[in-house]
Amino acid sequence: MSEQQSPPECVPAGHGDTLPEYAERVLDVAERIPPGRVMTYGDVAEWLGEGGPRQVGRVMALYGGAVPWWRVVRADGVLLPGHELRALAHYRAEGTPLRRVGTSGRGHVPRLDMRRARWDGGAGAEGHT
Repeated sequence: MSEQQSPPECVPAGHGDTLPEYAERVLDVAERIPPGRVMTYGDVAEWLGEGGPRQVGRVMALYGGAVPWWRVVRADGVLLPGHELRALAHYRAEGTPLRRVGTSGRGHVPRLDMRRARWDGGAGAEGHT
């Protein structure tokens, strides 16, 4: 998600109760990611075999508020700008592996330890397309 994008709490006006089919698929993957694990936007697109990181990010920005949005992340492990503290609370509660940043790090907010936190969609990921 870019800096202008954020995890909304509801579906955007004018969209009613119907989600585009691609959005439903992206949100389904987000719901399958186990607590304490993450997938990148690109991982989700690759898992679906459709779209790319930007398309997944757009879906999460528009519709992701009802799913564990904090589990779909940037590949560099940087927390979602503007939502770092909310995401960090979720990561700590779920035991998601984090990397400490030095005192020169921006705001001293840790990053995700992508090597340990990344989930490949295996082990109980039935429904993989």
